[in-house]
Amino acid sequence: MKKTFLLAIAAVVMSMSARADEGMWIPTLLGRNQAAMQAAGMRITAQDIYDVNHASLKDAVVLFAGGCTGEYVSDEGLLLTNHHCGYSYIVRNSTVAHDYLTKGFWAMTRDEEIPCPGLKVVRLVRMDDVTAQVLEGVNDNMSEAERDRIIATNHEKVCRKAEQGTHYKAMIKPLFYGNQYFLYVNEEFTDVRMVGAPPSNIGKFGGDTDNWMWPRHTGDFSMFRVYADADNRPAPYSKDNKPYRPLKYLEISLAGVEEGDFTFVFGYPGTTRRYVTHDAVDLAANVENPIRIALRDIRLGHYNAAMRQSAAQRLKYASRVAGIANGWKKWQGESLGIERLRGVQQKMEQEERFEKWAQTHHEYKGVLAELGKQYDVLRRTEVERVYFTEAMMASDFMNRTFALWRLDTITDDERLLQEAGRLRTAAETYFADFEQHSEVDSRIFVETFLYMWEHGYAPFMTQSDASDVTSALVGIYDKSVLNNEKKFNKLMSSNAKKIRAALKKDPAVQLFDNAYRRVYTREKNDMYRQANAEIQRLMRKYVKGMMEQYPDSNFFPDANLTLRVAYGHVKGFRPKDAIYYTPYSTIEGIMEKENPYVYDYRVEPHLKHLYEVKNYGQYANAKGEMPVAFIATNHTTGGNSGSPVLNADGRLVGINFDRCWEGTMSDLLFDPNYCRNISLDIRYCLFIIDKFAEARHLIDEMTIVEK
Repeated sequence: MKKTFLLAIAAVVMSMSARADEGMWIPTLLGRNQAAMQAAGMRITAQDIYDVNHASLKDAVVLFAGGCTGEYVSDEGLLLTNHHCGYSYIVRNSTVAHDYLTKGFWAMTRDEEIPCPGLKVVRLVRMDDVTAQVLEGVNDNMSEAERDRIIATNHEKVCRKAEQGTHYKAMIKPLFYGNQYFLYVNEEFTDVRMVGAPPSNIGKFGGDTDNWMWPRHTGDFSMFRVYADADNRPAPYSKDNKPYRPLKYLEISLAGVEEGDFTFVFGYPGTTRRYVTHDAVDLAANVENPIRIALRDIRLGHYNAAMRQSAAQRLKYASRVAGIANGWKKWQGESLGIERLRGVQQKMEQEERFEKWAQTHHEYKGVLAELGKQYDVLRRTEVERVYFTEAMMASDFMNRTFALWRLDTITDDERLLQEAGRLRTAAETYFADFEQHSEVDSRIFVETFLYMWEHGYAPFMTQSDASDVTSALVGIYDKSVLNNEKKFNKLMSSNAKKIRAALKKDPAVQLFDNAYRRVYTREKNDMYRQANAEIQRLMRKYVKGMMEQYPDSNFFPDANLTLRVAYGHVKGFRPKDAIYYTPYSTIEGIMEKENPYVYDYRVEPHLKHLYEVKNYGQYANAKGEMPVAFIATNHTTGGNSGSPVLNADGRLVGINFDRCWEGTMSDLLFDPNYCRNISLDIRYCLFIIDKFAEARHLIDEMTIVEK
């Protein structure tokens, strides 16, 4: 009886604090985790990972392109990240004549490295807990609006002081829903150049079919170089800039990984919602996700059909499809994972325990009941907003209509004409291939609207049956000024009065206006903002209460695109009955998946030759296999793409690029039996650079060790 009771208590505590291998830990506080990490197998210290006074691993890790992670692998600014993180820049630099996306790209000299305007790389200089400074003057009796005003004033003061006399940029982010605040002082580099990228049939092998899945055989990496001025400081692009000399770069290990090995991921995870209540989990799994999935099904069906028609079409829609499909597939896995874990019920049981505890901690009584009321309010507006985002804004036609609708809201004539001129210039791209693109876009426009109407969320469509709705939508598309380049340009060159008059009659603008004014009424907007503000306030209180409920537990803050450490072990798993996934894949799997009739499974001839002659060089494992990818129990999410995966000695063994589909609910609920991060084995990356691309100069630039 006593043993059963103790096990129950342990389960309660584990449900509230981090489970085995769960957690995204703040580097500056990593000393609290050092003993656990070393017990798990780590042979370095927390100070080796983060040290504000000396070069440490944190100086080798950067925020890449505002939403991914990258890592320096040489003392000359050479940087590794994922192929899908560099994807838009690979596409941007590609043409039909120089199709780097399809054929790959390798700069054999520094002069051949391609500038990437707009690409930014950010290094964290330091982070500090500034909770006391940010909350100075705040008390529990003031309104949220007053609290926010004081925090905003303090925020600006702290950042201004941190930046004073430096070229750094500072920002503050809340943790635990505003119970804690951290200052991040960053150094931003804007002269970044593309160095290398494998062909898509390596860098995106398996395409959207394999996305989120295991086993995986994707060579998901690309290479860039950061440049700086003569003083090694950030500077705009210039031919006179020199390769940046990082304070720290990563050594690369050829030892590889085996099942059970300790690893840790160091990067910039984007968003998790670990502490939300059952209402939020239910809203995501059973309301929002099904709508998003169904509407993206429609878009993907049309884009994929177009991509199969020609190489030009494939290049045109590749980046767009990748972005749409990523969320589409993730949401499917997330909902199934929540169902498998009984996620809503699990959260409810957790909340019942909190309610019992709160009976003797009166400050927290009623918090959960009030949260439930606010989610009821939020749900009324959230569904409409999801339909608006995923259906109304699904087509390019409606996105352009939105721009025209905004034009019609401008009351100042001079400003209206300036904006009209900008739209006329921007529309040149839209109309350049309008005839061909409109075939795809019009179908997406009609079918997503029709789906919304069929589910009762398009009351502005008054037709009584689907065929009438379809006819009306086709007519709107055909009759809009956006369907005629000459009429559009003439209108945008007219005077303000004519522009306003024409827009008020345009059927597409009228449709958008009717929809927008029903979804975003002042009453609904106020309801949405107030519900979210109240949920934020109540969650701050709820999380604070949970920390008091379990004072001996080590809580980690939700991801917020700031530098974090996650650690775990290389480990396979059982996705279904009678199936076991081993923790690493090899080049054999690429050949097994090969299908010359399916673009995503075509194998590069030179790669196949290297496989046939087993020319793996020093990159094969002890069995003579060429490893491609591996999985581990590190807790990751979006933003961790491109993150270095490091071994017990802090050496690079992989590049994180995905999660297993069965564990994509880890943003909300973590299950150590299913949650796995997927990483590119660094040996496959080196093999592709060396043997496939024959870019040995890049290999020579890195520090590669045997252990």
